[in-house]
Amino acid sequence: MEPVVVIGSNSFSGAHFCAHAMRQGARVVGISRSDPPPDAFLPYREVGTGSFTFHRLDLNHDLEAIMRVIDEARPARVVNFAAQSMVGESWQHPEHWYQTNVVSTIRLHDRLRTRPFLQTYLHVSTPEVYGSCSGLVAEHTVYHPSTPYAISRAAADLSLMAFFQTYRFPVVFTRAANVFGPGQQLYRVIPRAILSILLGKRLPLHGGGHSTRSFIHIGDVVRGTWEAATRGRPGEIYHLSTPRHVTIRELVGLIADRLQVRFEDVVEIVGDRPGKDAAYLLDSAKARRELDWEPKITLEEGLDETIAWVRRHFDVLKAMPLDYQHKP
Repeated sequence: MEPVVVIGSNSFSGAHFCAHAMRQGARVVGISRSDPPPDAFLPYREVGTGSFTFHRLDLNHDLEAIMRVIDEARPARVVNFAAQSMVGESWQHPEHWYQTNVVSTIRLHDRLRTRPFLQTYLHVSTPEVYGSCSGLVAEHTVYHPSTPYAISRAAADLSLMAFFQTYRFPVVFTRAANVFGPGQQLYRVIPRAILSILLGKRLPLHGGGHSTRSFIHIGDVVRGTWEAATRGRPGEIYHLSTPRHVTIRELVGLIADRLQVRFEDVVEIVGDRPGKDAAYLLDSAKARRELDWEPKITLEEGLDETIAWVRRHFDVLKAMPLDYQHKP
C-alpha cells in the first residue's frame, strides 16, 4: 500500500480525508498536535480497508520528529491540513496565527523541498486569502486578506509559490468553500445551530446572518482533495465549491425548518466580527475540467446527514463546549 502522510489528521477535513485515502487502499500516516478526539469525530476509525498509524506531534515544537516520521515513511504525497484556524479569534492573538501558519509551516516546507521521494505536497489553503469579493472568484484572483488569519495563510501560499518557481517544489493547492458535514467541530455554524436548537439554546447570528457563502459537503471536498493530490499539476490551485450560494440566515432557516422550530425562536442577532468578508464565491470550473470532479451531495442532503450525526451522538456532543477553545 502506498504511504500518504496527512498532517492535521485529527482535524475535521483531515480525518475525513484519512478515511477516504484508506478506502483507496492507501497506508495513512497521521500527524496531529492533539490527542485523538472522541470517535464521533474520527470517521477513519470506521474504515476497514487501508491502514492508519498516528503520531502526536506539534508543527510548532516537533519539526525534527515530524521529519523523522516522513523520512521513515518516504511518501510520494504529503497532504497538509494543519493550520491555526478561526477568523474572528485571530485578532485576539495574531502572533499565534503567524507563528503556526507562517513561520512553522514554512520551516516544514524548507525541509520537505530536499526530500527526493516527494512527488506532491498538497497544501490545503483557504478562500479567505482573497478577501471580500463580488462575482465568482477564479484561482488567479489577487489576494486581499483582511484578517490576521487570512494574512497568515496568504503569506504561506506566496512562499510556496516562490518555492515552486525557484526549486520546482511540487506544491498543489486546494481552496474549498465552507465545508460541513458529520464530525465537524461544534463551534462551526451548522453543527452549532443543530445542537443549540436541540438543547433549547439560541444561536448567535453575527451581523444578522447576511454574509453569503457556498456550503460544500465534506465528502465532496475530500474526493476533490484526493484527485488534486494524485492528479493535480504542480504549482496549480484548484477551487472546490458548489454553484449554490446562500446567506447564513437562509442556512439557519433551513436547519430550523428541518428541526420543526421557528427561526425567530432559535436565533439571537449579535454584532458582526471585525474584518469579516461579506462574500467569497469560488469558481470551481478548473477542478471540474482538469480533475473530472464535481460536487454530488446537495445542501439539504448534507444537512439531513449532519442532523442525523448529531442525534446519533447527542449524549457525547451535548456535554462538549459549543465555543471555540483556543490552543496557542
